[in-house]
Amino acid sequence: MMRIFLMITHLGAVALGFALGIYMLPILTEPQGPTMAEVQAVASTSTYNAEFKRDLAGSDLLHWGEGMVYVSPTAISLMGEVSPGPDYKLYLSPEFVETEEQFLQVKRSSLRVGEIKTFDNFVVTLPDGVDLEQYNTVLVWCETFGEFITAAKYR
Repeated sequence: MMRIFLMITHLGAVALGFALGIYMLPILTEPQGPTMAEVQAVASTSTYNAEFKRDLAGSDLLHWGEGMVYVSPTAISLMGEVSPGPDYKLYLSPEFVETEEQFLQVKRSSLRVGEIKTFDNFVVTLPDGVDLEQYNTVLVWCETFGEFITAAKYR
């Protein structure tokens, strides 16, 4: 009986350590974020702005974003923060969505803009030729785990 108890507690400790490692690794390896001047440079040339809010249907304790998003013809920036996590991608979506299921329905018609490597503020350069009028929403998605993080409708 003691062996079973020890096996269960040790496996639980390993599982907890693994989960904490997945959560902490992006925080520990986060590169230096953009300066406030870099974020404000995008903000000053932005065509649109929107707000990430924590209370979206698909957001939760571990998956959220908050702050002002600025969409310029050349870049998208966030003055705020997103929850830490691995493999975050920034998308432009043709319609506002706020859950994983909704995003999966429009993912093929959405444009993957680039990677988000920082959690406090970010600047992501838009690929050449992006027509912002084809989309109305900026969305953060965790590609590895298929998790909705946050979204904001900019027009």
